[in-house]
Amino acid sequence: MDEFALVLNAGSSSLKFAVFRVAGGADWPLVARGNIEGIGTAPKMSARDGEGAALATPTFNADVRDAAVALERLMVWLRDRFAGGRLVGVGHRVVHGGPRYSAPAIVTAEVLTELRRLVPFAPLHQPYNLAAIDAVARQRADVPQVACFDTSFHRTLPAVARLLPLPTEVCRGGVERYGFHGLSYEYIASVLPQVAPQIAQGRVIVAHLGSGASLCALRAGRSVETTMAFTALDGLCMGTRPGAIDPGVVLYLFQGLGLTVKEVETVLYKKSGLLGISGISNDMRALLASSDASAALAVDYFVYRVSKEVGALTAVLGGLDALVFTAGIGENSPEIRRRVCAACAWLGIELDERENDGSASCITRRTSRVPAWRIPTNEELMIARHTGRLLASVSGRP
Repeated sequence: MDEFALVLNAGSSSLKFAVFRVAGGADWPLVARGNIEGIGTAPKMSARDGEGAALATPTFNADVRDAAVALERLMVWLRDRFAGGRLVGVGHRVVHGGPRYSAPAIVTAEVLTELRRLVPFAPLHQPYNLAAIDAVARQRADVPQVACFDTSFHRTLPAVARLLPLPTEVCRGGVERYGFHGLSYEYIASVLPQVAPQIAQGRVIVAHLGSGASLCALRAGRSVETTMAFTALDGLCMGTRPGAIDPGVVLYLFQGLGLTVKEVETVLYKKSGLLGISGISNDMRALLASSDASAALAVDYFVYRVSKEVGALTAVLGGLDALVFTAGIGENSPEIRRRVCAACAWLGIELDERENDGSASCITRRTSRVPAWRIPTNEELMIARHTGRLLASVSGRP
C-alpha cells in the first residue's frame, strides 16, 4: 500500500497543499500540488501532478466558506485521487513558533496551547495556520500532525540581533526580533552544498523576494541576521506591507488621524507597500509593465530598500561571498535581479545579462568578485522533510 504525507499552508482565503509519496531517503517524491483560493467568496481549486500536468478538480460552491470546509473537500479529493493509499501524516506551515520552538514539533494539546498564545504576534497568519490543524484533528484524529515554524531557522541569531531596545518588562513577554520566511531560507541553506558548494560555508545573503519579502544573512548556512523582526511587517517594502517605518508614523495614525486598531492593522498589512505607493497593484509584474510614474516609483523604492538592506547585512557579515535570489520575484523577474545587482555593483557583483535572462543558476560573470545566484525555493519540501523526520522518530522506522 502506498503511503502519503500531506503538507498544508493555510491563509485567510486560501489553502495551499502538496502531497508527497513516502519513500526511503531524505526526500519524498511530489505527487500533487495545488491551491484552493477565494475561500468564503468565489472558491476555486486547482492542482497539478508531480510533473506539472493539470489534474481534474471539483467545482466548488459558495458554501466553501472557511478553511475547515475547504479542507473537508480536499480530503475527499485526495481519498478519490489516491484510492488505496494511506495518509501517514500532515505537515503544516505555522508562521510563529515564538521563543520556545527552535525546531518543528509534533502537534499535541500542549503545543497548540502555546501556539494560540502567539496569535497576537501574528494576527493575520497564526489563526488560519492553527485552524487548519484543528480541522485536520476533527476529520482525521488518527493522523499525526507536525507544525513547522517560519521563525525556527532564525533562533540562531545572536542575542544582540534578537534584541528590541524596549523596557525589560515589555521584552520579558516575548517581544524580540524573530524573523520569518525561515522555511524558505532553511531550504536554500540545505541545497547550497549541492548547487553551489563554493559558497555554502561562506557569507551569503539570501533575498526571498515575493509578495512578502525579506533578506537573510547566512554564515556557514546558519541565520545570523534577517530583515523581518517581531512581526512580518518589518524590513523590506512588500506587496501590501510597508516594511520598516518610523514607529512615530503608527502613533500618528492613532493620534493624528484617529484610526482604530483594526483600521491601522488594515493600513499596515493590506494597503501599504507596492500597492500603497503605486495606487495600482501589489503585483510586481503589473508594476513593471505599467507606464504610470507611480508604478515606476514603487519599483524604484522596492529595489532601493533591497539594495540598502544588502549593504547592512554585508556589514553584519563582515563581507559578502554571494547573493542568492529566490521566491516569486527573485526567481522569476530578471529585471528586478538586474536592478538589484546594479545597485550592489560596489560589492563586486558583475551581472551576466544573458545568464540573468536565461535559466542559469549563476547569473554573474566569471570575473565577478561576488557571484549572484538564482535558486528556486521549496518550502513544501522542507516541511515534508521535517514531517518525515519526526514521524520516523515516533514510529522507529527509517
